[in-house]
Amino acid sequence: MRLDKYLKVSRLIKRRTVANDACDAQHISVNGRIAKASHDVKEGDIIEITFGEKTLRVKVVNVKEHVTKNEATELYEALN
Repeated sequence: MRLDKYLKVSRLIKRRTVANDACDAQHISVNGRIAKASHDVKEGDIIEITFGEKTLRVKVVNVKEHVTKNEATELYEALN
Protein backbone atom coordinates (compact mmCIF):
# COMPACT_ATOMS: atom_id res chain seq x y z
CA MET A 1 0.00 0.00 0.00
CA ARG A 2 1.20 3.54 -0.73
CA LEU A 3 2.61 5.47 2.22
CA ASP A 4 0.17 8.37 1.93
CA LYS A 5 -2.80 6.01 1.87
CA TYR A 6 -1.47 4.00 4.84
CA LEU A 7 -1.09 7.19 6.90
CA LYS A 8 -4.70 8.10 6.14
CA VAL A 9 -6.18 4.63 6.73
CA SER A 10 -4.29 4.25 10.03
CA ARG A 11 -5.42 7.77 10.96
CA LEU A 12 -1.88 8.88 11.79
CA ILE A 13 -2.61 11.82 9.45
CA LYS A 14 -6.18 12.96 8.90
CA ARG A 15 -6.24 13.41 5.11
CA ARG A 16 -4.35 11.79 2.25
CA THR A 17 -3.50 15.16 0.69
CA VAL A 18 -1.96 16.29 4.00
CA ALA A 19 0.04 13.04 4.12
CA ASN A 20 1.16 13.68 0.54
CA ASP A 21 2.26 17.23 1.43
CA ALA A 22 4.17 15.95 4.49
CA CYS A 23 6.04 13.48 2.27
CA ASP A 24 6.86 16.23 -0.23
CA ALA A 25 8.21 18.40 2.62
CA GLN A 26 10.42 15.48 3.78
CA HIS A 27 8.73 15.17 7.18
CA ILE A 28 8.23 11.40 6.87
CA SER A 29 10.86 8.67 6.78
CA VAL A 30 10.56 4.91 6.49
CA ASN A 31 13.31 2.72 7.94
CA GLY A 32 15.57 5.75 8.39
CA ARG A 33 15.24 7.08 4.82
CA ILE A 34 13.16 10.03 3.63
CA ALA A 35 10.17 8.55 1.81
CA LYS A 36 7.96 9.70 -1.04
CA ALA A 37 4.18 9.34 -0.91
CA SER A 38 4.37 6.46 -3.38
CA HIS A 39 6.67 4.37 -1.13
CA ASP A 40 5.32 0.82 -0.65
CA VAL A 41 4.60 0.18 3.06
CA LYS A 42 5.10 -3.37 4.37
CA GLU A 43 4.66 -5.01 7.76
CA GLY A 44 7.67 -4.42 10.00
CA ASP A 45 8.53 -1.00 8.54
CA ILE A 46 9.40 1.79 10.99
CA ILE A 47 7.75 5.10 10.09
CA GLU A 48 8.93 8.40 11.60
CA ILE A 49 6.70 11.47 11.28
CA THR A 50 8.03 14.89 12.28
CA PHE A 51 5.46 17.40 13.54
CA GLY A 52 7.55 20.54 14.14
CA GLU A 53 9.69 19.74 17.22
CA LYS A 54 7.91 16.45 17.94
CA THR A 55 8.70 13.12 16.25
CA LEU A 56 6.34 10.13 16.22
CA ARG A 57 7.83 6.66 15.59
CA VAL A 58 5.56 3.73 14.78
CA LYS A 59 6.07 0.17 13.61
CA VAL A 60 3.72 -1.14 10.93
CA VAL A 61 1.95 -4.19 12.34
CA ASN A 62 -0.72 -4.72 9.70
CA VAL A 63 -1.62 -3.33 6.27
CA LYS A 64 -5.33 -3.24 5.39
CA GLU A 65 -7.21 -1.29 2.72
CA HIS A 66 -10.19 -0.40 4.93
CA VAL A 67 -10.60 -0.32 8.70
CA THR A 68 -13.07 1.25 11.08
CA LYS A 69 -12.09 4.13 13.34
CA ASN A 70 -11.76 1.77 16.32
CA GLU A 71 -9.53 -0.70 14.44
CA ALA A 72 -7.15 1.97 13.09
CA THR A 73 -4.77 1.75 16.07
CA GLU A 74 -4.33 -1.99 15.43
CA LEU A 75 -2.42 -1.20 12.22
CA TYR A 76 0.62 0.17 14.06
CA GLU A 77 2.54 0.05 17.34
CA ALA A 78 3.89 3.27 18.87
CA LEU A 79 7.65 3.13 19.61
CA ASN A 80 8.18 6.44 21.47
